[in-house]
Amino acid sequence: MLGSLGTAVVGTIGLLAISSSAAPVTSHFDKRALRFNYGSQRVRGVNLGGWFVLEPWITPSMFEGNGAVDEYTLTQELGKDAAYSKLASHWNSWVTQDDFNQIAGAGLNHVRIPIGYWSIIPVDGDPYVQGAYDVLGKALDWAQGAGLKVMIDLHGAPGSQNGFDNSGRYGAVSWTQGDTVQHTLKVLNKVRDDHASHPAVSAIQLLNEPMGYSLNMDTVRQFYMDGWGNLKDSNVAVTIHDAFQGVTSWGSWGSGMWNLLLDTHHYEIFEPSVVAMGINDHVKTACNFGNDMASTGKWTIAGEWTGGITDCAKWLNGKNKGARYDGTFSGSSKVGDCTGKSTGSVAALSSADKTNIGRFIEAQLDAYEKATGWIFWTWKTEGAPEWDMKDLLANGLFPQPLTSRKCKRSLFIYRSFWAYHEV
Repeated sequence: MLGSLGTAVVGTIGLLAISSSAAPVTSHFDKRALRFNYGSQRVRGVNLGGWFVLEPWITPSMFEGNGAVDEYTLTQELGKDAAYSKLASHWNSWVTQDDFNQIAGAGLNHVRIPIGYWSIIPVDGDPYVQGAYDVLGKALDWAQGAGLKVMIDLHGAPGSQNGFDNSGRYGAVSWTQGDTVQHTLKVLNKVRDDHASHPAVSAIQLLNEPMGYSLNMDTVRQFYMDGWGNLKDSNVAVTIHDAFQGVTSWGSWGSGMWNLLLDTHHYEIFEPSVVAMGINDHVKTACNFGNDMASTGKWTIAGEWTGGITDCAKWLNGKNKGARYDGTFSGSSKVGDCTGKSTGSVAALSSADKTNIGRFIEAQLDAYEKATGWIFWTWKTEGAPEWDMKDLLANGLFPQPLTSRKCKRSLFIYRSFWAYHEV
């Protein structure tokens, strides 16, 4: 999930004539049979965020009363024994078989499971504790039992690939220094050897959100090529993130590489000018971004997105960092009031907020299904109402069935280079 150091991942307001019923064009060769047909079926999924990689805004109770700002500093502050006790309890309770059953019951077909390198092959001297990887093995069986496919997502790399708390360590971007890339490849090879043959695993993501504009992109692209080369003979879609280069920047890359899946993350809240947009502009931007996704010539998913039209959720931008929406985040100006939006249930939101969030969710569903599909961020939180799919479902803001619409059915008119979303 894009955090406080990031900029908004929004669609270029480019107007393209793309048919919503046409399957995405693919430039790869289908060398291996996959467990999910990404070329013709739409991905409809949810992330299991905050489970194996902690984020303060998802589970603030883990970070209350201490000085920790991420999993690294939490384990550092607690020490190995106390950290293991606290985290093992969380790993064994935050998501259970029942959650997988509920996800499948809502009509979804995928879960994306983030995990950090430290859970798989730790680095000497790190304070992290291990054990999450064993629970991941159980989770794959739970997914299989529920009829769900899994994308295993390497969410944190040694040194941090983006400086966000969701990489495990907030601060400097030190991935690519020293042997961090080689260590990351070793981690991915272990995931391949342990889990690529599991019947529920349909995709493995090489790395979540490498900060392309802070890294040497030649190094990132070479890492993607090497990672793909190590996984290409497995029956999984090898997934790459767009590295914040823009989803359309990868169209010509990867020629001759088969079973390649492009992941892009779309949030409309992480820049002051974007979080200030009205609901109609939020909807239009999402629709245009869906057009961009459908134009890449690759299987392309929105692997993270949200119902959020504010950044009010407690600690969303980092622990004690404030929000752009109410002007408490450094460098921002007040747009509105976060009262009632920062914690609690969707049920407590105003009727106007509920309507706008529902519109935004429906617009994004239509937009991303013009490409290969979507994976919502995230399944559950301790009280971030715009981000909690379980709570959104319970309160009728996430459509059931998934193809139903409370607003007027989304109407896309493809004439020349114009796409219009009527709600």
